[in-house]
Amino acid sequence: MSSNPRIVLTDNQYGKAENRVVRIYRDTDRHEIRDVTVSTALRGDFADAHLHGDQSKVLPTDTQKNTCYAFAKEKGLREIEEYALTLGRHFVDDVAPVRGARIEVQEYSWQRVQVAGQDHDHTWVRNGSEVRTTVVTVEGEQAWVVSGLRDLVLLKSTGSEFAGFLTDGYTTLAETHDRIMSTSLVARWRYAGTSGLAGTDWDKTWADVRRILLEKFATVHSLALQQTLWEMGSAVLEAHPEIAEIKLSAPNRHHFVVDLEPFGLENNNEVFYAADRPYGLIECALTREDAPEPGLAWASVPGFA
Repeated sequence: MSSNPRIVLTDNQYGKAENRVVRIYRDTDRHEIRDVTVSTALRGDFADAHLHGDQSKVLPTDTQKNTCYAFAKEKGLREIEEYALTLGRHFVDDVAPVRGARIEVQEYSWQRVQVAGQDHDHTWVRNGSEVRTTVVTVEGEQAWVVSGLRDLVLLKSTGSEFAGFLTDGYTTLAETHDRIMSTSLVARWRYAGTSGLAGTDWDKTWADVRRILLEKFATVHSLALQQTLWEMGSAVLEAHPEIAEIKLSAPNRHHFVVDLEPFGLENNNEVFYAADRPYGLIECALTREDAPEPGLAWASVPGFA
């Protein structure tokens, strides 16, 4: 073996992270808003930039930023998956050194302000902390779409248990058959196709997946958060054959019953303190047995993968 092994450059990419883009549609008196953060990352023939400082094949990250803004006007910014596919395809098809692109979009929800019981035409209020997400990966002629949501804060005040668990000499946790179950859910799902994705009704599918997740969280009598995640993910795959796989990550937002006995008060699961850390973190992935291979779908997707 050589005492001076050769050092080689392997995977590399570069892009412009967290471009804030707000698109207002003013086609009628009733305006529409899409509010997103866009991150781009390009892969391709960029070895000379690393090895020799040669930038001749490097499309500046500032140009990538400008493209995000220009496409919001030229191509439109409505369904974030379609916007990301259009951006990714442009970089791969129109920029010669680029072989692949990853476009990540996070969308923030706005709700119309009501005036005299009616939705106002051009005034909104931010709708909580929840974020809609997509990560689109384009490589040559193929494209993969992973959609999802994060920071969806859920709580049910009953209908949840945790008992019959393994114990050892360090176990102090008491069993409970009636507890608060709360989480800040992250869900990501992979669409089955790698081409011909343009006809997908992204907004409709996203809204229905969210509905299913909420309904299952509410209605499943939970013996464990693991069981609830399984029921949520299974229901999504059963309802949507176009989705090949779903991954769920759920931090357990613990709520502990406060001991009010020193004050002569009973506490029948009515007063709690919420502990933000440490917390249990429950994660799982569900897929169809006949699902197509994920390819590059999950490459560089943040979080549980």
